[in-house]
Amino acid sequence: MPPSTASRSDLPLGTLDMLILRTLTLGALHGYAIAQHIARLSDGVLRVEQGSLYPALERLLNKGWATARWAETPTKRQARYYTITRSGRKQLEQRAAEYDRVAAAIARVMTSE
Repeated sequence: MPPSTASRSDLPLGTLDMLILRTLTLGALHGYAIAQHIARLSDGVLRVEQGSLYPALERLLNKGWATARWAETPTKRQARYYTITRSGRKQLEQRAAEYDRVAAAIARVMTSE
């Protein structure tokens, strides 16, 4: 049986944006590479479908947390490459701190007697 995967609806609100912003700290990436990176690092548990990824990327662009430019891929195709902005880095820092706070609180409850 294949491992279960989390859909966008399984992720807490704002988590997908945080994962994308974190991935963009690696440098300019196109959408497919972003989704592959998240899936690979999560051992396939987090699979970001196009129907969730591209609206999230547009949201990040609209908020000024990312920029995009068209460029040629290594396979000679045109793709939109996304880059995190300074305000995106600040947002990522804030969301990561909140995530750490919530994860620690959940861990305390789950390990209490």
